[in-house]
Amino acid sequence: MDTTRLSGKNILITGAAQGMGAAVAVEYAAQGAKVCLGDINVEGAAAVAQQIRDDGGTATHVRLDVSSEEDAAAAVAHTVAEFGSINVLVNNAGINKPLFFLDITRDNWQRIMDINAWGTLNCMQAAARQMKEQGKQDYPYKIINVGSILSREAFDDVVVYSASKHAVLAMIKGGAKALIEHNITVNGYGPGVVRTELWEQLDKDLVAIGKFDKPGESMDSLAENMILMKRYSYPEDVVGTASFLASADSDYMTGQLIMIDGGMVIQ
Repeated sequence: MDTTRLSGKNILITGAAQGMGAAVAVEYAAQGAKVCLGDINVEGAAAVAQQIRDDGGTATHVRLDVSSEEDAAAAVAHTVAEFGSINVLVNNAGINKPLFFLDITRDNWQRIMDINAWGTLNCMQAAARQMKEQGKQDYPYKIINVGSILSREAFDDVVVYSASKHAVLAMIKGGAKALIEHNITVNGYGPGVVRTELWEQLDKDLVAIGKFDKPGESMDSLAENMILMKRYSYPEDVVGTASFLASADSDYMTGQLIMIDGGMVIQ
């Protein structure tokens, strides 16, 4: 591993207390970045930040409800106060609650869209305002949005989640066009079936609504029937692409969503 690849990068990661967000934070720090872990789960974010420091990295944490404008601004301000500036934002926070199409409620729609769609835009705006204020630098600032296979597909039991991740793709494309004048690029990566705490809960919810008969069946079924590589993924399968997008290697990229799904969606 190149321990200096991300040196000089001051990075705020949302939803970083567990799962993919935590794995990306640990990887970034190992490659020399200074990372701020934002999450509504303050204890979890603090634990990951401490793990990074114990391993010799630089990390801090902050309470962050991505749907709150005040929290988003405060998280960016905390990152700047701790590290001097912010170079990269990773919008990783997200939730899901599956319901079949005719069972979708306004509350279900609102909760998922508040976090996944508005929360992404909210944090993009907060970070971009700070990046604009900092002024142009020799290399681009970077906003990285975590999409999904459901940024490009939809299924009958996760329509709202899919709508929210289609919105994330729209923000990648539109944000790239809107922010390039401030030397800010916007890209993203789209995981498929990733074994995290989020998917463990999703698996239980899918059993509860009758989509699958027993726990674990959803991941095994999707791996067998829809993933070309015939296995689901883990957060460690995502960190390489996340690191590429934060590094100088992706400086001449913007408006792109890279799929990391084992071949579920072929573009």
